[in-house]
Amino acid sequence: QVQLVESGGGLVQSGESLKLSCVASRSIFGFYVMGWYRQAPENAREFIASITSGGDTNYADSVKGRFTISRDNAFKTVYLQMNSLKSEDTAVYYCHARNNRGTYWGQGTQVTVSS
Repeated sequence: QVQLVESGGGLVQSGESLKLSCVASRSIFGFYVMGWYRQAPENAREFIASITSGGDTNYADSVKGRFTISRDNAFKTVYLQMNSLKSEDTAVYYCHARNNRGTYWGQGTQVTVSS
């Protein structure tokens, strides 16, 4: 089955940057969309950013101007460049992908921003 593996999380100070990566394996069918969600303690999982097979992007208002989503041409790897990080960005970040066979989630990677 499709497997999504995130990497790049860690502990940083406010104002610093991180770049997350998500690599898909065991994928035969192309994805319609890939993206990122996050979930902070005691909060619901929220949408952060997405990119379609055609290259169209969408962002949550809370990260517009600070985060940038991108992908490789094969649409098997998606990235999230996070700049000007704030303590409010602290959360577990999950990779998401959808193809014509189903919807898939990664295990998540922890991002912690200290003030």
